[in-house]
Amino acid sequence: MMKYKAFSLTIENYVANLAFNQPEKANALDTPDWIEMQQIFESLSNDKNVRVIILSGNGKHFCAGINLAALMGVQQNAQTSCEARKREDIREFIYLLQNTITSIEKCKKPVLAAIHNGCIGGAVDLIAACDMRYCTQDAYFTIKEITLGLVADIGTLQRLPKIIQPGIVAEMAYTGRKVYGPEAAQIGLVNKAYTDKAEMMEAVNNIAKQIAEKSPLCIRGTKEVLLYQRDHSVEDGLQYIANYNAAMLLSKDIQEAMSANFEKRTAIFED
Repeated sequence: MMKYKAFSLTIENYVANLAFNQPEKANALDTPDWIEMQQIFESLSNDKNVRVIILSGNGKHFCAGINLAALMGVQQNAQTSCEARKREDIREFIYLLQNTITSIEKCKKPVLAAIHNGCIGGAVDLIAACDMRYCTQDAYFTIKEITLGLVADIGTLQRLPKIIQPGIVAEMAYTGRKVYGPEAAQIGLVNKAYTDKAEMMEAVNNIAKQIAEKSPLCIRGTKEVLLYQRDHSVEDGLQYIANYNAAMLLSKDIQEAMSANFEKRTAIFED
């Protein structure tokens, strides 16, 4: 298994457990860490040994988002006196972060976020791009950018209103207040809040196992259709799934699923 600087990764029974692994700095991410994360998700997306991914954090916190030193260094490190070129560099830096988060969304495998304690700033952008979110009761979510004199710019303000009520997103974005686990579950930011991390990880791994047992072809298709539907009308979505299944409905997976159901056994699917 490949070693990573900012992450730990294990793969077992088609489930990839990917964890932020810099607990000494609350899993805050430097610029190279964002690049590494995109590479990991693009790799896992095409890994035939992976059918579902769990994203968690080692140490006290889930993730503290972007390292502030990296953020401040963008302007300081600009190697030009031209204001336009400095601003171009800043835009490219924002694109770099956005592309990393979008790689989670584009990953063909479902990504389940398992969040404990702090989920801060850029980490909220990250979990908003995941397919499902789970947390501990002591977890807290904060759109920290507003308290730093920034407008959140790498996905939270675009994705979160598709997950929870826009008014709640606005309140979080305007105030920077902490939303703790029980409230996060109540407003639909997470599927469920668990008592502690051990209970959460056991439950999320069980959910991941259930997903890994299903047809990978159908899981990939379901994720694709769900993402398409999020950004389109019901009519557009119905046309999309009609075309999709016209192309995919003749898969061998249907026969295998029916045979397994009839024979009362676990279905065995190709990637």
